[in-house]
Amino acid sequence: MPKLKTRKAAAKRFQKSGTGKLMRRKAFKNHLLQHKTATRKRGLSRLAVVNERDAENVQLMLPYL
Repeated sequence: MPKLKTRKAAAKRFQKSGTGKLMRRKAFKNHLLQHKTATRKRGLSRLAVVNERDAENVQLMLPYL
């Protein structure tokens, strides 16, 4: 069998947690930050768990993660 290729775009966006869950960045933290509260920006900085419906597709893109 040939080696499976990793989707590099997905590899840059997702990582695996210590318990094996797929983690992702949150949206809305790129620009237009001056009117967002510090609490909101701090919450957006934390990682979020990938939804279970999407996790299967992400796992196919990252065969060796």
